[in-house]
Amino acid sequence: DLRGCDKLSRDRTYREFTIVIIIIIFTFGVKALHIGATSQSASQDILGICIRYKEESVSHSIELGDFILIKSDDDERPYVAKLLKLYDDQPTKCAEVQWFVRFEEIPKFKQKLLGREPHPQEIFLYEARDCDNEISAETILRTVKVNTFCWPNMVIAVVGRDDEHDVGDASEDEFLPAAEQSSESSSENEEEELESLMRASRRKSTPRTPRSTAKMPVNTSARISSSRTPKSPGTPHHPIPAIPSRRQPVTKPVSVLEEARARLHVSAVPESLPCREQEFQDVYNFIESKVIDGTGGCMYISGVPGTGKTATVHEVMRCLSHAAEQEELPIFQFIEINGMKLTDPHQAYVQILKLLTGQKATADHAAALLEKRFSTPAAKRETTVLLVDELDLLWTRKQNVMYNLFDWPTRKQAKLVVLAIANTMDLPERIMINRVASRLGLTRMSFQPYTYKQLQQIIASRLNRLKAFEDDVIQLVARKVAALSGDARRALDICRRSAEICEISSAQKSASSMVRMVHVTQALDEMFSSPYITAIRNSSVQEQIFLQAVIAEFKQLGVEEATFQQVYQQHMGLCRMEGLQPPAISEAMSVCMRLGACRLLLVESSKNDLHSRVRLNVSQDDVMYALKQD
Repeated sequence: DLRGCDKLSRDRTYREFTIVIIIIIFTFGVKALHIGATSQSASQDILGICIRYKEESVSHSIELGDFILIKSDDDERPYVAKLLKLYDDQPTKCAEVQWFVRFEEIPKFKQKLLGREPHPQEIFLYEARDCDNEISAETILRTVKVNTFCWPNMVIAVVGRDDEHDVGDASEDEFLPAAEQSSESSSENEEEELESLMRASRRKSTPRTPRSTAKMPVNTSARISSSRTPKSPGTPHHPIPAIPSRRQPVTKPVSVLEEARARLHVSAVPESLPCREQEFQDVYNFIESKVIDGTGGCMYISGVPGTGKTATVHEVMRCLSHAAEQEELPIFQFIEINGMKLTDPHQAYVQILKLLTGQKATADHAAALLEKRFSTPAAKRETTVLLVDELDLLWTRKQNVMYNLFDWPTRKQAKLVVLAIANTMDLPERIMINRVASRLGLTRMSFQPYTYKQLQQIIASRLNRLKAFEDDVIQLVARKVAALSGDARRALDICRRSAEICEISSAQKSASSMVRMVHVTQALDEMFSSPYITAIRNSSVQEQIFLQAVIAEFKQLGVEEATFQQVYQQHMGLCRMEGLQPPAISEAMSVCMRLGACRLLLVESSKNDLHSRVRLNVSQDDVMYALKQD
């Protein structure tokens, strides 16, 4: 009898989940089914349906109020629901259901409120507003037997992360089955339940001193008298595991310079992201609207390296996750892949499938599973936010990987939001064919390089009023980096190296621990006088022009990889512009091999030398700086 439970679940106190049910699920295989319905003559409402499976002569009757299994993405774990209404919505028959969820489907921050190990077949009442309660009757598999269970003195309401509710010393054998239908009177059933309650209470440990915390509501669905004083909640048997502690405590910085080096490290997490407030708000609004509406979409984010693209998206996702934990947004799932970490573009399918479901599969099988997942409707599917960093490295000749990544969000049932990050602003127009660019859409955002004032603000925010640098020193670093690339990471590295040089010199000469102009000058010389830059400056004219051709081809393609034939075409054009005789193909190949021997280039051999792949082994900033100085 679940009528009392349904009444409790509508109370605001219980919010989304109320623990009331244990279910016994029977496994079976379904190959085909036929649905027949009996409807009322005066309305479109249906009283019940009959389902007949292939190779079975017996029909299964399903009526209103029955508990049913509904087809899901996982054939071995179908959805569970209670059938509330059937109606004929031409040309299909539809049903209205009340959903139930398994323990692992409850948000992590709410699972702790159970305070015990869940039963393997236990389910919970689900009343989220973002869930679609209308399904197609074709997805109904069959009925399922349900046994209702209850706690003798309380019902746990999963209300929020900050609400503390102790659930007492509840264990699996303390669950009492609700009275089943029999010929005996209800009074006899109540006496049996009360007797079971007394036996269960005697098995408990010594009562604790009552606390002043709010008492939990009494479970009226168990038909137990509420005149008994509920026992004060206690400590759960299975508390949340604590974060592993360090064997050695973290040592605090012993000097101002050491603390400055720690704050200026690229991997250090700042308290805020200055100079990207507008970009942060635009990305936040885009994802928030998609999560609330339960729809999909794509956003293409571009900008040169070091302009805060990935850091801004990560900060947005952190704030959205916090809002979801506070129940200000529907629950969503965030996953991330990086093209730099993939050995092959098709490995993106494998990583996405593993992050979504935990399954391991080959690239082709993973692509097929993802295609099925994003093409099959699922009423309780959460919105998935996928971050694809270094998108240009997922480029293939047929561009099927990019096409699928941008095509899946366009499907209504996928509920997939894709954020694609690349270094080239017009990458879609340069390398994407029309069918891929059309799927990407028009939602784009460009991160401009930092100006010297913005770089000053970023460094100052990292230091946070820490007096370790002279004001003119920070301004020099900011102007130097802004004139070259506007890369904030490069500016932080220079300041960090300057602090290291100052720390070493102050330890040797017992000087004042303040980074001055001489320290920054030495750091700049080291940064822009590396062996690679020296090798570029001392290379021949044809070798320098070949490096310029490589960079020009990268900018034209939008990816940091090209074939020797493509670079050779650029090389001949640059030679004509400089008034030099273009070299022959064999001479240009010799130039390419010499640069590869110096490790300035990475040349991938091929059966046809013209199709050999060429990549830079140094940053484009270093090449441009060396050639500019030359």
